[in-house]
Amino acid sequence: MTEQYISLTIDGQAVTVPKETTILEAARSVGIDIPTLCWAENLTPVNVCRLCVVEADNSKALVPACSRACEAGSNIETNNKRVTKNRRMVLELLDSTNDLSQSEELQVLMANYEADSSRYSDNLAAHDESKIEDDLFIRAYDRCVLCYKCVQACGEEAQFTFAIAIANRGFDARVSTEHDIPLPESACVYCGNCIGVCPTNALQFKTEFDLRSAANWRPEDQEVTETICSYCGVGCTLELHTQDNEIVKVTSPADHSVTSGHLCVKGRFGWEYVQAPVYRPPSAIQIDGAVDD
Repeated sequence: MTEQYISLTIDGQAVTVPKETTILEAARSVGIDIPTLCWAENLTPVNVCRLCVVEADNSKALVPACSRACEAGSNIETNNKRVTKNRRMVLELLDSTNDLSQSEELQVLMANYEADSSRYSDNLAAHDESKIEDDLFIRAYDRCVLCYKCVQACGEEAQFTFAIAIANRGFDARVSTEHDIPLPESACVYCGNCIGVCPTNALQFKTEFDLRSAANWRPEDQEVTETICSYCGVGCTLELHTQDNEIVKVTSPADHSVTSGHLCVKGRFGWEYVQAPVYRPPSAIQIDGAVDD
């Protein structure tokens, strides 16, 4: 009978996990945190950010913890000098070519790893104008780190719409619609699942964008309330983010058995009826210059 479990060592701790468990999953099972960027629990790993790499004694190169399966008897180091230096450089390169100011998670990581992108200051990217083509969400390419999450969520991982893909190569690579046509003219169905997985706010709710533009986006004052979507009988759980007693955006838990964090256009954007403007009849109607009370 084939053994169903394997044992290995992670940062000096003995760990026993089921076969095919990734290094990331094994590490987290014993309380060891490994930073990630392109990984998400509701998407298949694509190994593009290299932020989660660790050192394994059976590999010369650093290996991606998010996708590399554990091997019996191996010894893994997740935070030694070599690994730390690599992560610091990845963060510095990302920060030197992208606007990461709206990514709280990356800001924390840069502080923790003492990343200093100023030595790459000659390569600092200029901030581009945000692309606004509808009233639902915006695209800010200067914040995009090409993590592929939005492409996955639009494709086989969730929506199967395939409205976007990575266009061009090298420094010219970017997320784009087919032939770079406007989003409303593309195959996009506005499910917003791309926003739900974006780690840098390169894709952003228009409501959030407007509040940020007015210097009135206050996450510290927001509350999150769970409810069930009222549009159909599927039973999707919604997380209503409210500020000043008004909904500012809607998400869904990534670990939810029904949605896996993904929603349709109604669930993610069809909430304005909750706070529709109140109709107030005029106190007087003016007709031909006279006022009729």
